[in-house]
Amino acid sequence: MRATALSPPWQALARSGARVARLAMDALIPPSCPVCDSPVAAQGLICPACFPLFRPIVPPLCEACGLPVAMAEIHSGRPVCPACASRRPLFRRARAVWLYGGAAKDLVLRLKYADREDLALPMGRLMARAGEALLREADLLIPVPLNLRRLLARGYNQAAVLARVVARMSGVPAAVDALRRTRATPPLADLSREEREASLIDAFVVAPRWRARIAGRRVVLIDDVLTSGATAEACTDALFAAGAASVDVLAAARTPPPRFSLA
Repeated sequence: MRATALSPPWQALARSGARVARLAMDALIPPSCPVCDSPVAAQGLICPACFPLFRPIVPPLCEACGLPVAMAEIHSGRPVCPACASRRPLFRRARAVWLYGGAAKDLVLRLKYADREDLALPMGRLMARAGEALLREADLLIPVPLNLRRLLARGYNQAAVLARVVARMSGVPAAVDALRRTRATPPLADLSREEREASLIDAFVVAPRWRARIAGRRVVLIDDVLTSGATAEACTDALFAAGAASVDVLAAARTPPPRFSLA
């Protein structure tokens, strides 16, 4: 289900058109750092002053949830964090660009609440890089949906905007309306794991017209932030119910466990 590849002459023409469009855009709106708005060489680049304010997630990573692990947690060549060693998530693997905090948190919140859809471009590019191994095996990208009332109030789903960017970077098609929320759910931050799971039971469903196209496919679920994983697991459960062969998760940032310091 990959997007149809263009022939070499059309690829060259498309690349030329994209370069012209970028140059025209840069002439109208000079490239600036998405964090501090300082001038940069190209749109989407983070300036040298802001770059150290991010905490990139780098190997070794837990093979399941994607959090950094200590060398002491690598057993028989397989890195697994203590939480996943005791209980593996429903999804196969999760990957993210940054730990959620500092400049990464600011960027995510601006995308989500400040009508800054333009920030999806640099974030989506980095997500495509961080999730390269997942995307090589993927057939379809599906964003975590918003409930209808929140979508109407915000005007866009930030996960869907990110999914479209990752789709352009990777060539994996995005199905932005494949998953639906059946109801609004309460904020999960202050709930226990058991309460989170209970609040999300049957909260997501695959749209009927997508069920046949998801069956047997390898799906990458796209979100802006991966926190406890409860929402991702609820979405994964709905995708498996529709027959998905596998589900991985790719996010811009993920909430670090208490042992991590973002100071």
